[in-house]
Amino acid sequence: MKIKNSLLFFVFLLIFIGCSKDEVNDSTVIDKSANLKTLGSSGNDLVSDEKFTSLKIEIVYVTGFQPTQTTLNNLKIFLENRTFKPDGISITTRAVPSSNKAPFSINEIVQIEADERTAYNAGDEIAVFIYFADGSNENDTNSRTVLGTSFRNTSMVIYGQPIQILANHTNNLERSTVESTVLNHEFGHLFGLVNMGTPMQTNHEDGESNGHCSVTNCLMAASFRFGGSMMNAIDNNTIPVLDDLCVADLQAKGGR
Repeated sequence: MKIKNSLLFFVFLLIFIGCSKDEVNDSTVIDKSANLKTLGSSGNDLVSDEKFTSLKIEIVYVTGFQPTQTTLNNLKIFLENRTFKPDGISITTRAVPSSNKAPFSINEIVQIEADERTAYNAGDEIAVFIYFADGSNENDTNSRTVLGTSFRNTSMVIYGQPIQILANHTNNLERSTVESTVLNHEFGHLFGLVNMGTPMQTNHEDGESNGHCSVTNCLMAASFRFGGSMMNAIDNNTIPVLDDLCVADLQAKGGR
């Protein structure tokens, strides 16, 4: 009888240990701190392969505001041309319900990120979160409409509603062109441009708009953040590019 009881206790002990291990694995805590830093502070990590050899982009969009496939293709090309990520760049997209909070304050966007973001830095992969919102910025006026905002080192919001309105009411301006211009511009800020964590090799910051380039038609010009000015700045439906001074800043930071 003692032997039988001992065997039963041993089996029970094995089951208990197995269950305990499962519970520990299920409760693993994700370290989010590296993705909750100030804007521009991860410029080197994003453009170089010194610490991170791959880049994961998590795009979360409200139903009806999904970026076009052309936009996603353009974003990947832009990043491949400006960064060193030998293990690749991946983009995932996922639909979520509306928060019904539009027009948005940046604090509301921060909370949406906390609720919806699942991708964080892991190993040698750096992660970026992009939210395509179903509304506009609460500070918009009749003369100024914000199309996108980078608000942390690996976080940005794209305001889908004003982008769609701009594209639908502007002749010969495709939605993918607007989306790509705003995405690339905001990624420039994540990279630390202009003078937002990535030192300037030559002074080219716009004296009237901090964080933007003084070179006319450069992707980082302030005109490509706002709806009305973008409409007048884009020629022949062509996505603007970084000027040589911005490129030099990124190259000095470890980018292409």
